[in-house]
Amino acid sequence: MLLFPVESAFALMQFEEESLSRKIIHQLKYGQREKTGKILAHWVLERINLNGLKPDLLVTVPLHPKKLKERGYNQLHLFTETLSQNLKIPFDHTLIKRNFYKKAQAQKSKAERSTLENLFSITKNISGKHVLLIDDVFTTGNTMSAVAWQILKAGNNKVSVLVMATD
Repeated sequence: MLLFPVESAFALMQFEEESLSRKIIHQLKYGQREKTGKILAHWVLERINLNGLKPDLLVTVPLHPKKLKERGYNQLHLFTETLSQNLKIPFDHTLIKRNFYKKAQAQKSKAERSTLENLFSITKNISGKHVLLIDDVFTTGNTMSAVAWQILKAGNNKVSVLVMATD
């Protein structure tokens, strides 16, 4: 269940055990296959219909700087930049900051997944915007809710969600 108003939500794939979609996203995140994000963005572009609700800004769920350094790239950046270029919508990879280094949601128990208080913060003033929030995998919705809440409480903003896969 999503805990915030969403104008629209779109998921590209199901993230099922032993599925091709799981393998693709794991390669994107952990296999040094950053260009896979560009391919996935083109798949989205072929399928997405904004129904006249074109967002003002594309925003990615951020990695903690330590995780970014470990991985070498944010798996969402090339994906988002490709969407931005084709949809003519600006992106901002720095609007949201991850405040703490934590293990991946997929590696946590259900109880651990629900503790995301103060995990994210907004880095600049934003108000009156329709933000398309982008992440790779939607599991419990807690991460998206935590990030969306920061955007919503920052001003008179709307949030829509785009994920590569749902689990």
